[in-house]
Amino acid sequence: MSSAERQPLKYLVLIPAYNEEATIKALLEAVIQQQPDHIVVVNDASNDRTAEILVSYADYPEITILHNASNLGKAGSLWCGFDRAMEYQVDVVITMDGDGQHRAEDILLLLNKYQEYPGSLIIGARQRDLSTQPLGRFLANRFANFWISWAAGYGVPDSQSGFRLYPVSLLRKIEGLRESDGFVFESEVIIEAAWQHVYVKTVAIPVIYHKNRRPSHFKPWQDIKKITKMVAGRLKKRNFSLFDLYAALAQKTPAETLKD
Repeated sequence: MSSAERQPLKYLVLIPAYNEEATIKALLEAVIQQQPDHIVVVNDASNDRTAEILVSYADYPEITILHNASNLGKAGSLWCGFDRAMEYQVDVVITMDGDGQHRAEDILLLLNKYQEYPGSLIIGARQRDLSTQPLGRFLANRFANFWISWAAGYGVPDSQSGFRLYPVSLLRKIEGLRESDGFVFESEVIIEAAWQHVYVKTVAIPVIYHKNRRPSHFKPWQDIKKITKMVAGRLKKRNFSLFDLYAALAQKTPAETLKD
């Protein structure tokens, strides 16, 4: 589709926030500059000043602040935002982590990629740099990428990035993942989408680790253990398909692999 034929997308930016007092204000201000149709922030029962900071945005017509009564985890907070997005009847939802590691100006990269591959799940694939990324997270992410790619049946270069564009049409198809636990959801949705013939397209993005950021909520080995258990169940359903393994290693979708 040429740029002249492209229709403007209605999009919502969703930010799950848990103890983000150091970064949430700057992130929100940067996102506002991108002029999305709507912004939803889900405060996941933070016990720092996050809720207090968000009060100052309560009167912004384009911003909705939701407060979870108890900590629901990332998946639960994402679903709170997804449900609100469907009420607003937007085309796509862009998720960003509240710790400021994603640049608001890169939202345009995801939107442009989606225009090129409509209906796809778009992920901002982080540029790996061991000089800035903790070694534990680097290794855990590489480990997760291999198994998730196998279960999905094609190569996914960054299965753990939270900077994503979800088509609302896909969200309506994956209601069964509402109970997916914590960080497991962001891995399982890649697999479930692939099983429904919706594939990931990526754009390269830098990742920013602020000096005053709070410690990551992602616990590499505990969360990877949960993700691995989920993936094992998925692989078992496919009888540990060697075709899917080959497609994953070849970094190709099943259709592309069959053409080889």
